[in-house]
Amino acid sequence: MLNASLKTLLAAAALFALPAHAMPEESATGMSETTDAKLSLSDRFARLALDCVHREYPNKISHVMQSDDDARAPHELTPAFYGCFDWHSSVHGHWLLVRTLNTAPESTLEDEIRTKLAQSFTAQNIAGELAYYQREDRASFERPYGIAWFLQLIAELEESSDPQLSEWRETLRPLEAEIVANTMVWLPKLSYPIRLGTHNQTAFAFGLILDYARTVGDEALEETLIDKIRSFHLEDVNCPIGYEPSGEDFLSPCLMEADLMRRILPPQEFATWLSGFLPELPENGRADWLAPGIVLDPSDGKLVHLDGVNLSRAWALEGMAAGLPERDPRRAGLVAAAEVHKKAGIAAVSDEHYSGSHWLASFATYLETRRGLTGAGKAD
Repeated sequence: MLNASLKTLLAAAALFALPAHAMPEESATGMSETTDAKLSLSDRFARLALDCVHREYPNKISHVMQSDDDARAPHELTPAFYGCFDWHSSVHGHWLLVRTLNTAPESTLEDEIRTKLAQSFTAQNIAGELAYYQREDRASFERPYGIAWFLQLIAELEESSDPQLSEWRETLRPLEAEIVANTMVWLPKLSYPIRLGTHNQTAFAFGLILDYARTVGDEALEETLIDKIRSFHLEDVNCPIGYEPSGEDFLSPCLMEADLMRRILPPQEFATWLSGFLPELPENGRADWLAPGIVLDPSDGKLVHLDGVNLSRAWALEGMAAGLPERDPRRAGLVAAAEVHKKAGIAAVSDEHYSGSHWLASFATYLETRRGLTGAGKAD
């Protein structure tokens, strides 16, 4: 039986549609009082990335060991992307910093950001990353989540006219080429979609990789992805969104799939597909049809995933609304639910616990800068 204090906590969280640790009386970003109050929202997120991209420990290494030589310090194994607890978080921490340079020219952290990126993006470091990635049994390393974020990083560099960012884009090209080549080998062999709410989910990764392919003009990768997406998802119906979220999700299987499909289907075709896929979407503009996830212990690295699900749901809902015809009656309800999830997610981005601070700011930046709705992300 729940005790009285826990009942009160859950009731309050439900009332405000916020995670239990991010109630309205906290700051808009969940940052502690030690954070510089003069920083903009984008700089507050950038500060979290700056504080972790070269923080080596704690660190979670996930690879097949072939010899004692594989038991080495993180910076020796992956000399560019060794911080932020794990490889994929380091990658999207670097993406966040590049995104800040591209979208916030007034940033007070520009010099510090450039210094950190220059420290990571050297030819020697990327040669080390490539050597690591090319080792035996590593073709599946960080696939699909980490490689999707790496290709998103490349897309961010590709879109910039800044000379320094263009130089870094060329520096990263060897690792990019190897990752794309492995992806092109893997995709035809993938028999089924991976419908989890965590790192292995294919819908989320396919969306980021597709945006990358369109940004850099890789028609072969784009065509291969679209063929796979259509074969996996075009006939999907009645997604059980009522079963979401699972207790450790940071991605919605249903909403991420819908956000992926709006990337490849014209608005009217997407509207028809969505009617079969999520037939119960409201048409009256209400927001309460999808409740945000609740985190009771933000220091727990798995439980805090649900703060991420609120952020990723918000950008997926925005993407779905943008993919529908302008007068579709479901758009208002999608946008309303997105706002509720955005409020909950942004409030939970905090520097209090490293379990969340090493990655949540990247999700918040993707949402706040509408990354999935800019550039090459839309279907023709």
